[in-house]
Amino acid sequence: MPSETERIGLALSGGGYRATAFHLGTLKKLHDLNILEKIDVMSTISGGSITGAYYCAEQGNFDAVYAELYSALQTKDVVKKVLFSWLGLRLLIFIVVLIFSLYWLFTPFAWLFPVILVLLFFIILRYQFMLLPISKRIEQVYDQFFYHKKKLAELPEKPKLIIGSTNLQTARPFSFSRSTMWDTSYGSKANPMFKNDGFPLSRAVMASSCVPFAFTPVTIAKEYFRNPADAEKIHPLLVDGGVYDNQGIHKIMQDNRDLNIIITSDAGGGSKGEITTKNTFTLLTETVNVFMARIKKSQMVTDVYDNADTFKKEIAYFSLAWDMENCIPGFIDNLEKKQITEAVITAQRLKEDWVSHPRKYAVEIEDHLKKNVNYDSIPKPTPEEKKIARGVGTNLTALKKEEVDCLIKQALALTEIQVKLYCPSLFRNH
Repeated sequence: MPSETERIGLALSGGGYRATAFHLGTLKKLHDLNILEKIDVMSTISGGSITGAYYCAEQGNFDAVYAELYSALQTKDVVKKVLFSWLGLRLLIFIVVLIFSLYWLFTPFAWLFPVILVLLFFIILRYQFMLLPISKRIEQVYDQFFYHKKKLAELPEKPKLIIGSTNLQTARPFSFSRSTMWDTSYGSKANPMFKNDGFPLSRAVMASSCVPFAFTPVTIAKEYFRNPADAEKIHPLLVDGGVYDNQGIHKIMQDNRDLNIIITSDAGGGSKGEITTKNTFTLLTETVNVFMARIKKSQMVTDVYDNADTFKKEIAYFSLAWDMENCIPGFIDNLEKKQITEAVITAQRLKEDWVSHPRKYAVEIEDHLKKNVNYDSIPKPTPEEKKIARGVGTNLTALKKEEVDCLIKQALALTEIQVKLYCPSLFRNH
């Protein structure tokens, strides 16, 4: 068990419903290991914010919370709820008008077609967010499905939930918590420009999962400014937190330095293999994916791999894209690169010769670590189950039971082995 001096942080990455399901498995395993209830800070992004906010808002019987969210992932279809609404009807009307305008091509007034087409596109480009406020509708759906009118101030003190979004106005993260809403560009966290009295939890989660190109950026209404005059000068424009920090680990490492144990659950599916771009939009999307992948790698170097020389924390990181079978060989690789802290080396009872020459003693180290983590007792996903889990999209459509089960099983296995490998102090009294 963690001692009173140990403080634990948990980061849940973005990734739509895929991330929501994967992180549900992470929470389940941490609960089974008697760690979840000891989490001090939880940093969430996008799909991870759906899971984290739901867990924190429904504090109580974990088994009940797990069962409710497990069922919701299979029955609560956000996309369908948006499409079959007045907003969806507006979009349908626009499409019908666009198609009907083709009629003019077959009349003596064919010259009107390009005029009508230009007018329609001018209207949608100029007034898109006003005519199609998709984020506002999704916020309503989130509230109906998950949060039931709860406000930020109703979140528990522990774990401290930090919901992350990205502020396009400042190119900085904008965070929501029980006590504050802040962006470092607008003053200190101790004296924030914003107040969260009555701020909807569903809106914070919407800001965290506001995917660029698809959703309407979230703004902060005047009523949430401490000084109403600031609302005339400051205009935060919030989109998906993954644009700045898709793992949520940056917020934990930089703003919560008193945490000495960090667990990061990453629902990234890894490489999609060969891709094709058939239009400008898909090309732009894939280009943005490259930018975000580079940001992720840079943050991983700073916040995880350089940890042994800088922060010296116990950090367990794992990704949906990983194979559990490679986790112990990966630990040995990190040992060779001097990326394992002395505290972890000591706790894992690694011999001095092993640490000096990990490649030479790889077999002995692997056997030793397998015993330490009770490797044979951990249920291992099959190749087919991994393929199904990684094939799940990152949208907000309801998932099949098989997809949810495979995502959870992958998370259960990876969480257990990585936490046991890299956070041994959590089990010192076992």
